[in-house]
Amino acid sequence: MEIWPAIDLRGGKCVRLQQGDYARETVFGDDPVAMAAKWVAQGATRLHLVDLDGARDGRLENRQAVAAIVQSLDIPCELGGGMRDEQAIQELLELGVSRLVVGTRALKEPEWFLKMCEQHPGKMVLGLDARDGKVATDGWLETSDRSAIEFVQLFERAPLAAIVYTDIAQDGMLQGPNVAAMQDMKQAAAAPVVASGGVTTADDVRQLAAAGLDGCIIGRALYEGGLLLADVLQAAGEGKTNHA
Repeated sequence: MEIWPAIDLRGGKCVRLQQGDYARETVFGDDPVAMAAKWVAQGATRLHLVDLDGARDGRLENRQAVAAIVQSLDIPCELGGGMRDEQAIQELLELGVSRLVVGTRALKEPEWFLKMCEQHPGKMVLGLDARDGKVATDGWLETSDRSAIEFVQLFERAPLAAIVYTDIAQDGMLQGPNVAAMQDMKQAAAAPVVASGGVTTADDVRQLAAAGLDGCIIGRALYEGGLLLADVLQAAGEGKTNHA
């Protein structure tokens, strides 16, 4: 199972939010490049970047930090947050971002997202964020009446790189992932599914791997929960010789 350490960017700094609440922010560092290098030094073979300002405002706000990270590292980086138009997608792929996570516009305009998937096969990731099984958008500020399982069926034939499935109730709370919900999504989806939200211990990682998940994103626990990346990689079966 792939491990994606998360770097959440807001105002050019590395932060974490609790349950997507912009008022419940913790700043973990002023230098995103140094943070990225730290995770790579500890064995990370890929990174999950999030532009939190972009997710909320609908436009890329932390492009400079993203560019600095991508250009300083020789590992795949995916980026989510603010991917609402074709020009931004093209620019970021040219910048060297390996794959892009699109959530809000994919939900609101599925046909547009399908078109992007076809234009950039294997580069687009569907970001599905759910609150009580219902899809949330606009930086988690809005919740739709559509279930995540129902929504994913629209993209059954799309050449997706993956689906990142986040349980908002668990995100940043250090209370463990919603393994049952993640497993349900894995069974419903044709594309690889990456779990996000609540991973706190190496045993959480083992449970997700046992449930068949293709990867998981880990944020707050690596920053403050006492979880070591080396233990996570071992639990996921990712050895030091394993490269994306």
